[in-house]
Amino acid sequence: RARRAAAAATTAALLLAVAVLPGARAGAASAAQETDMNPIRKVVSLLQAMQKKITAEGEKEKELYEKFQCYCQTGGGELTASISTAEGRVPALGSDIEASKGKLAQTKEDLKQAQADRAAAKQAMAEATALREKEASEFAAEKAEYDANIGAMDKAVAALEKGMAGGFLPTDAA
Repeated sequence: RARRAAAAATTAALLLAVAVLPGARAGAASAAQETDMNPIRKVVSLLQAMQKKITAEGEKEKELYEKFQCYCQTGGGELTASISTAEGRVPALGSDIEASKGKLAQTKEDLKQAQADRAAAKQAMAEATALREKEASEFAAEKAEYDANIGAMDKAVAALEKGMAGGFLPTDAA
């Protein structure tokens, strides 16, 4: 606004100066004025062009100012609505955060328990594996002993059958 007012004042002063000068020189018109453009006329033309330009700029600034005022009036209402909506969501979000914190604590506790259970299961598996290996070695030793006994019995039976071949007669008393 201040720029527009200053430009308008400058334009008015120049127009006044130009208007006074032709009145002083009105009697000195010559043929050169008709063929060439008068320097004063050039200045007047430039001032008129400048006045049109300044008027157009003033209109643009006025339009921008009106848009800005409209934005300020409507934007303030939208901003207030947005703030009130956000403030309304604060308690809900606070409770969601608290619920999430509780869930996080529970999940951490469950994780610790699961890790402890896993470690216990690994230890139980290791103990069971060691027990199975011990039992397997004991079984293998017993099997070897039984196999040796069965082999010795087979040899003894074969020797007895060989040495007593026909020595026993089947009788009715037996």
